[in-house]
Amino acid sequence: MNRDEALAIVKKQLTEHRYLHTVGVMETAIKLADKYGADKKKAELAAIFHDYAKFRPKEEMKEIIIREGMPGDLLDYNSELWHAPVGAFLTEKEAGINDIEVLDAIRYHTSGRPGMTLLEKIIYLADYIEPGRHFPGVDEVRDLVQTSLDIALIKSVQNTIMFLMKKGQPVFPASFQTYNDLVMNKGD
Repeated sequence: MNRDEALAIVKKQLTEHRYLHTVGVMETAIKLADKYGADKKKAELAAIFHDYAKFRPKEEMKEIIIREGMPGDLLDYNSELWHAPVGAFLTEKEAGINDIEVLDAIRYHTSGRPGMTLLEKIIYLADYIEPGRHFPGVDEVRDLVQTSLDIALIKSVQNTIMFLMKKGQPVFPASFQTYNDLVMNKGD
C-alpha cells in the first residue's frame, strides 16, 4: 500500500486535527528510521495507521478487546490506551496490512513493552515528539533523540509515568515494565 492510499484510508477515521498529527508522526518516523537504520516504508505505514482506531466508540473497542482476547487488564486502565491494540487489529482486518512488525509498532505505541523493536521505539517516539506536540518535557526528548533513541525513549516513558502519577491516575503495568527494561538494558 502506498502513502497516498494509506493516508486516504486513515483520513476517513480521524478529525482534521488528528490527521495533521498523523502526518507529523509519519514525517518524524521517516526521519527517525533514516537516522537509526530502520525500514522507512514500515515506519511510514505504522505511523500513518498508529491512531486508526482513536475515534472508534469505546463500546466497540471494549468488545474487540474482549472478543479478541487482548490483555483483560487493559479494560481496567484509561481508555486512551485501547486505541493502540484495537488499532493494530483493525488495521489488519480493515486495511489488510498483515506485517507483524508494523502491527506491533501500532499495538505498542501508547504503552511500550519490554524488548521493544527498533520500529516500535521509532513509532512510540515519533508520536511523542512530532512537531505539533507542545507539553512540558517534549523539547528535551526532541533534543535527546538526536543522539540516542534509547535515552530519548527512557525520558519519554518516564515523563508519561510521572504525568499520570501527578494526576493520581493509574499507570498501565506495561509502561512500568517498559521503563525498567529500557533502564536495565541501556547501552546494550
